[in-house]
Amino acid sequence: MLALHDALISLPKIDPRKERVVQLRFFGGLSVRETAEFLQISAETVLRDWKIAKVWLLRELTKAAGRAEDSTPLT
Repeated sequence: MLALHDALISLPKIDPRKERVVQLRFFGGLSVRETAEFLQISAETVLRDWKIAKVWLLRELTKAAGRAEDSTPLT
């Protein structure tokens, strides 16, 4: 959960609109159409931003998992 939080905090520094799309779609439960209307962009742009943001978040979580694995002491 901490890695997801950190990634979500980093996303707006890279692309604020993608962060808004994630907030509205994932946390707000808005549809693609509703998100597009709210942000005043096309549904195609919402879909593109949503896909890119999900890939970016997965990459960030994978990197965080790798760092956690590397720092785990051997017992």
